[in-house]
Amino acid sequence: ISGQIEAWLFVQTPQFHYEDLLAEKEEDRDGGKGEKLLKRFKRGWMWNQFFLQEEYTGSDKQYIGKLQSDMDRGDGTLKYILSGDGAGDIFTIDENNGDLHANKRLDREDKAFYTLRATVVNKNTGIKLEPETEFIVKLHDINDNEPIFTKELYTVSVPERSNMGTSVTQVTATDADDSMYGNSAKLRYSISQGHPYFSVEPDTGIIRTALGPGEMDREKREHYQVVIEAKDMAGQRGGLTGTTTVNITLTDVNDNPPRFSQSIYQFSVPESMKAGTPVGRIKAVDKDLGKNAEMFYNVVGGDGLDMFDVITDKDSQEGIITVGKPLDYEKTRSYTLEIQVQNTQTLDTRFLGYLPTKDMATVRIGIEDVDEPPLFERASYMMEVKEDAAVGTAVGSVRAMDPDGYNSPVRYSIDRRTDLDRLFNVHSGNGSVFITRPLDREEAAWHNISVIATEFNKPLQTSRGPVYIRLLDVNDNAPTFASFYETFVCEKTKAGQKIQTVSAVDADDPAGGHKFFFSLATEGAYRGNFTVRDNGDNTAGVLTRRSSYSRLHKSVYLVPVVITDGDFPMQSSTGTLTVRVCTCDREGNMELCNAEAQTSSAGLSTGALVAILLCVIILLMIIVLFAALKKQKKKEPLIISKEDVRDNVVSYNDEGGGEEDTQAFDIGALRNPEAIEESKQRRDIIPSDTLYPPLRQTVIPSRDNADVRDFINQRVQDNDNNPTAPPYDSLATYAYEGTGSVAESLSSLGSASSEGDQDYNYLSDWGPRFRKLADMYGAEDSDCDS
Repeated sequence: ISGQIEAWLFVQTPQFHYEDLLAEKEEDRDGGKGEKLLKRFKRGWMWNQFFLQEEYTGSDKQYIGKLQSDMDRGDGTLKYILSGDGAGDIFTIDENNGDLHANKRLDREDKAFYTLRATVVNKNTGIKLEPETEFIVKLHDINDNEPIFTKELYTVSVPERSNMGTSVTQVTATDADDSMYGNSAKLRYSISQGHPYFSVEPDTGIIRTALGPGEMDREKREHYQVVIEAKDMAGQRGGLTGTTTVNITLTDVNDNPPRFSQSIYQFSVPESMKAGTPVGRIKAVDKDLGKNAEMFYNVVGGDGLDMFDVITDKDSQEGIITVGKPLDYEKTRSYTLEIQVQNTQTLDTRFLGYLPTKDMATVRIGIEDVDEPPLFERASYMMEVKEDAAVGTAVGSVRAMDPDGYNSPVRYSIDRRTDLDRLFNVHSGNGSVFITRPLDREEAAWHNISVIATEFNKPLQTSRGPVYIRLLDVNDNAPTFASFYETFVCEKTKAGQKIQTVSAVDADDPAGGHKFFFSLATEGAYRGNFTVRDNGDNTAGVLTRRSSYSRLHKSVYLVPVVITDGDFPMQSSTGTLTVRVCTCDREGNMELCNAEAQTSSAGLSTGALVAILLCVIILLMIIVLFAALKKQKKKEPLIISKEDVRDNVVSYNDEGGGEEDTQAFDIGALRNPEAIEESKQRRDIIPSDTLYPPLRQTVIPSRDNADVRDFINQRVQDNDNNPTAPPYDSLATYAYEGTGSVAESLSSLGSASSEGDQDYNYLSDWGPRFRKLADMYGAEDSDCDS
């Protein structure tokens, strides 16, 4: 197929086949004289694409071009066929003449080109006359898309005081038009709002500061709104534009020092204020923000430099002036402070010039007079006295005075809550502390009391002074054995054998430490049996002086040991060592002693024996309790189960009532039916004239009925021989109708006679349970007879 185009959009590329070139070369070589000349066949143009403008707005179909085959003679025997992208829908071809049209409005941004295929066939035979050829329809771009920014709103920040030309941020816009064709997608940036503070680079979209550091001051203006415009067609006239908004905030730098709002502050405070109590607040102002506005205060001068302190409130950035030392109106009535404030962060001094980085303020504090209680000369008093000091001995003295100018007299007393035993007292006039009762260091080595000082003229003005009294030790206690000592000696031993080591204790507390001496009592009767050797380290050893002892002759020896301390006045006491004579083996191990010695050797003290005895008693009590619980039988329910309802005795596990129980159930009525007493009622229920008859009545036969008697005797014998029967009186009821009943059946269905033939007088002989029935039927008989 060769293409022949009638529009300017078509591009032709002529090409020849190799056979055509070869034929031309042969003709040139032979000069036209060769015997065989090659015939050159003319071939059509080789083409591959059409161009079409996008966004066509005409009312008719848009003409693209014309396809023309060399085999088309114009006789209408050929047919052009189109296939590929959009063939038949978007693109159509005139099958007779090969005109190619676009049926729809196309957008290059949706699809830039379409690939189509065309061929020619014979209309009559359908035979393809030329091979299928592929070509492309490309859309020419027009400037129909405006630039679009990647963000509709930018939020950025830049430090204040930045140099001119500092980069703030970069904005970017895109254009959907073809960047390879014309200037439709070539963008230029410009600033339409934000002059003269910021500028934008036309090609890159980088926003920069346009003013110097002196103009970009956050304290003057913090927020800026900049509008950036992007225009295609390289910014030329007629191009499309898009805009975006950039919100720029100047961030703070520490370029402002704190400044006091006033140069002089005045406060007043009562002299009774304690150390650490706030006096007042001062505040400096810093125009910066956050950490750049943090500051601290300090006292740098004034006569109150040592009397007051200043601390910084981290939340409010205020300076809090506090009392540093106790105040006294009588000594100083006012103070002056010089307080300095400065930033905690490093200050940028480039823009301060000659301005100071710190600020100063003067604070004047007036002291107010307060009626104060008496003031002790010392915060606390320490006194010492020997524990054997006589009653009335002065221990020491305290002194307090009125700090006010009136100098009111002071009287003293002891807070008895601190001296419950009333061991001390104080002279009310001069404050002398003295002893009122004997003291004992061994009971309490220290006594802490409080002395109260009160103004004579103003009893409500009081103060307290702590007094610590230490009792000095006096050697007034004799040493004693450290514990109870008891040992044994073998019958066969050797002289000089140590059988026990003893030590001593003393309640006193000498300054040089304890020193004890041990010796055997001179009046002891056993000096020939044992001896004491002092070890020199506050211990002593008890030694034997004989080589043999007789348990039968003397089983226990009481050895008196004299213990003496080394203080003045010297104190001594006598301790007794118990020595038992025992039989020992060759190695000296005890084998046999008397009963008392055996108890001691077993290590069973009185407390251990008492504990063992208590355990035995508790064990016996548990055994007795277990036996008592085992004898007690578990009570059975009235009826074991709902299914176990039979004609037998219902068991109530209660103690029988003797005759009372027999009369309640009227056992005689069962044994002798003729001896029934009509007036006899049950004693366990409320008497009632109305008895509800059972659904089925058992006729009581006469005593001549042997079968009934045999039945009852058999049941009595079974009950007597029953090992599970309760061992007390109870009523056993049995339902037995028997044979040959006089009353026969009470049903009228099976009765052979009428009601008029029945005689119901015998019902009155059946006891109180049938009295109502006898009255009902007996009354009817009486009516009939009358």
